[in-house]
Amino acid sequence: MFAMFDPQDSGRHWLASRPNRWDWALLPLVLALLAALAFGAMQMSRPFTVGQPTEIALDPIYLPYYLLRTILRMFTAMGFSLLFSFAFAAVAARYRAAEKLMIPLLDILQSVPILGFQAIAIAPFIALFPGNLLGVECAAIFAIFTSQAWNMTFSLYESMRTVPSELNEAARVFRLSAWQRFWRLELPYAMPGLLWNMMMSMSGGWFFLVAAEAISVAGQDIKLPGIGAWIATAIEQENGRAIAYAIAAMLAGIVLYDQLFFRPLLAWADKFRFEESQGETAQQSWLLDWIRRSSWARALNERFWERMRGALGWFGTQRQDATGPRWRHAPPWLPRAWDALVVAAAALAALRLLVFIHSDVGWGEVAHVVGLGFLTLLRVLLLIGLASLIWVPLAVWIGLRPQYSQRVQAVAQFLAAFPVNLLFPLVVYALVAYRLNPDIWLSPLMVFGTQWYILFNVVAGASTVPTELRLAADNLGLKGWLKWKRVYLPAVFPSYVTGAITASGGSWNASIVAEYVTWGKTTLVANGLGSYIKEMTDAGDFHRIALGIGVMCVFVMLLNRFFWRKLYLLSEDRSR
Repeated sequence: MFAMFDPQDSGRHWLASRPNRWDWALLPLVLALLAALAFGAMQMSRPFTVGQPTEIALDPIYLPYYLLRTILRMFTAMGFSLLFSFAFAAVAARYRAAEKLMIPLLDILQSVPILGFQAIAIAPFIALFPGNLLGVECAAIFAIFTSQAWNMTFSLYESMRTVPSELNEAARVFRLSAWQRFWRLELPYAMPGLLWNMMMSMSGGWFFLVAAEAISVAGQDIKLPGIGAWIATAIEQENGRAIAYAIAAMLAGIVLYDQLFFRPLLAWADKFRFEESQGETAQQSWLLDWIRRSSWARALNERFWERMRGALGWFGTQRQDATGPRWRHAPPWLPRAWDALVVAAAALAALRLLVFIHSDVGWGEVAHVVGLGFLTLLRVLLLIGLASLIWVPLAVWIGLRPQYSQRVQAVAQFLAAFPVNLLFPLVVYALVAYRLNPDIWLSPLMVFGTQWYILFNVVAGASTVPTELRLAADNLGLKGWLKWKRVYLPAVFPSYVTGAITASGGSWNASIVAEYVTWGKTTLVANGLGSYIKEMTDAGDFHRIALGIGVMCVFVMLLNRFFWRKLYLLSEDRSR
């Protein structure tokens, strides 16, 4: 039996620890963070009615407040993304029948543009909190969630499927239950890669921030106080100085949460690396060093993990049978019945799609949209290929040298977070001044924010290459291309495939922003599926919006199924 939790005993244990100088150094920082979070949370639930004007003042004095509101939304969305990733990846990786449905579903969710999610979610959230700004805030948080969750889920799923065989065997020997296996083996093994993907997801949230904070509903434009709404207002007013202020505020925010959140987490997660010695790869964090030297923090940490172990039952007396989960002993007809149910659901969806096309949009429009889809597909494949050639070697080099990875960490986060909307003034000026073809020169904007998925994932994969393996390669005299072919590329291949899948899906999503560029009264359009969806959204044509989103989902699913999925299975076999 577990000991009952006594709050008074916990308080006495904490107070019994005498504070030292590190406690007094951390106390102002903790109090300032708590005060800022409390103030931002209070501002999120103010009275509000649809139709009420929401003005964004382009005065630099308001930027710290807007930055606070934006970061609060992004971390709230990050918390929900983590919960979603834990549940979704654990079920998909463990149950084969569920995997057949859940992974294609994840492909679909990743390919649905943020405008599609927002159009569905805004009205229910406002109805859920009538007369309160919290409904619009929830819609914005949900939109940011849709730009963060899929990448993290793919990363956790990939790591759980590629746990080394010796660790799986150890879990079977100790007869860990599914719950114990997740918390004591799979999640710790996935932690380094998951943290890098959390950073990438935060950057993805910045990339689509304008769409999340500048919302259109019921003919009204709602701009929530934040950096995204600031950027949208600056673009409408063609205010280049406000754009520069927004870039400076973004950089300050990214450096701030990198130092206070991600850098300590990366240094803490270094103990989960799959090797016997850390060698030169240990991450460093000044804040984590302060926390470890603090007597109050050390006492709270010990008490927290003690209670967590008791609450979660990590060391419970009930063990799972070593033969595996109970679902494996299901009747032999059950998997066939499940497959038949999935096929029937797919057939029903296809029938409804055919009826929708025949009655509402017509086959000619479908052929036109499919042709636009092939143009966007060509751009995606070409740009992902070029980004891979550039970033894979550089990411391996960075991941193997932690002293450089820590230096470029915040810079890479800033580049990944840089909203492509901020480039619109330069892009419009260059294309108009030099009479360049938008179909060609707008294309790089698609991969501007998504290429970093490849960089972050490969850096995470390279940073987990065991020091023993690198030393063995050096002892065998492997050099040059042979060393890359036999050691580095196979080691990072699973991480690269995960990054490439999410970069590909993100590029399709980014096409809505990249193929339809607006600066003031000037608009440049590249032929493609993204510009089609954006134009139909502005026109309010729901049927053609649904057609464009549906065609995009089909393209992404087919690409993942017949190209990325093959590479993923290959990487899984190589890792075993």
